[in-house]
Amino acid sequence: MTETALETDAEYDVLVAGGGVAGLTAATYTARAGLRTLVVADGESILGRNAHLENVPGFPAGVNPRLFADMLREQAERNGAERVAGRVEELAGVEDEFRADLADGGTVTAARVVAASWSDADYLDALDVAVRDAGSKRYVEVDDSGRTSVSGVYAAGRLAEKYHQTAVAAGHGAETAITLVHDADVPFYHDWVVPEGYFTDRGREVPPGCEEIDAGEQARRQAESRGTMREYFAEPHADRQRTHPSLVDDDRGRVDPDWESDDD
Repeated sequence: MTETALETDAEYDVLVAGGGVAGLTAATYTARAGLRTLVVADGESILGRNAHLENVPGFPAGVNPRLFADMLREQAERNGAERVAGRVEELAGVEDEFRADLADGGTVTAARVVAASWSDADYLDALDVAVRDAGSKRYVEVDDSGRTSVSGVYAAGRLAEKYHQTAVAAGHGAETAITLVHDADVPFYHDWVVPEGYFTDRGREVPPGCEEIDAGEQARRQAESRGTMREYFAEPHADRQRTHPSLVDDDRGRVDPDWESDDD
């Protein structure tokens, strides 16, 4: 896909704060639209505490949550998103861009931001983003399409008070990313790959974000898809099961190293 950088001196077109389901899905869409996208992820998504995901579309028997997270990361990276380990400590508006101060002392600038960092919203305070306090939880207020009260800042997933479900987080991450793409005035009609001639044989140009592929390319992509899935599911996932960190003597919530999954 043709690179479509926004008219800005910022290092990135999009900064995604949070490497969970919503953040990685949003990054996949913005990167696929040709926007330079950086994901800043602090540790492991809460997804890793699940024992087994049951309600994710496309997995009839469910899927290992840590494996699913790996697949989301690869998908975002395949589409061009960059990812770094770290945490956004503060976000400030500087002229026509945003400056993110990271916990390690680094700084990143971006034209737009997607906040998907459940359950941390403190770094948005300097921008006066509207937030709803609910006891120990803080939710970022968004409109129906993921926009916050500050232009150029979006929020996705649980942080935006969406249902605590993987499928919902993925869907809202995608919706928010598409909203961002449209707001950025980037030509992007649809993430749609169609057979050769679908548009052109009707005398139409292929819309931005769409692609026509011939039978040979279709076969190649399908073979790559099957091979990639076989590789992912060939062996049980190596990472230990997680639980709430308060329940075990491990700051990452890892359970007994002698624990074995059902598919071991």
